[in-house]
Amino acid sequence: MAIRNHIPNLITVSNLLLGVLSIVSSSRGELTWAAGFIYLATIPDFLDGMMARLLKVTSAVGKDLDSLADLVSFGVAPAVLFFELEIYAGYKWLPYVVLIVPLFAAVRLAKFNNDNRQSDEFYGLPTPSVALFMASWPFLYEYSGLGMDRFLVHPVVLVMVPILLSGLMVSELRLFSLKFKSFKLAENYWRYGLILAAIVLMFFLHFAAIPVVILLYIILSIIHNFAR
Repeated sequence: MAIRNHIPNLITVSNLLLGVLSIVSSSRGELTWAAGFIYLATIPDFLDGMMARLLKVTSAVGKDLDSLADLVSFGVAPAVLFFELEIYAGYKWLPYVVLIVPLFAAVRLAKFNNDNRQSDEFYGLPTPSVALFMASWPFLYEYSGLGMDRFLVHPVVLVMVPILLSGLMVSELRLFSLKFKSFKLAENYWRYGLILAAIVLMFFLHFAAIPVVILLYIILSIIHNFAR
């Protein structure tokens, strides 16, 4: 019984571990590995809440632990990745702009933990979405083959991306939750639609699909708000 109570928290801790591994990889200049660990961290982040509900062992400790793990994996880790990427691109002072991301991520997570409105939907862009958007940069830069190298490391882009994402995190923009409480089609119509679109986009665009999927998530959420 005691072991069962700790299963969701163990899954959450694996999220935290992957975030730490991402930071270590960034510090060693292994940016694609760092991005990969961020992607992997979304798996336990998705599973821990679902497992807690299935086992009926939700707790305040688990909720706080989840936010702490998210701050590292989806706030600090992508910021360190971007920082190292900008240093690699030859910028000296520009990389420090990205340090606003974990600050706003902390505010977003604190708001989430104390906002009863966010049980079934989000107000503000979730930190995992921000992290996935930022983690796509090393892959786009090295493997996309789309001729986007100069655009991706242009100083205006590298300044605006963290600023816009930080603003979206603490905004009142209403977005449908990405976590499944069941797998019924009627209850997850928009989620399944986003997943299907993501699969199609990944097939055609590969790594370039990741930021497009995040933008599509925002657009679908806006349409969903008007459709209700």
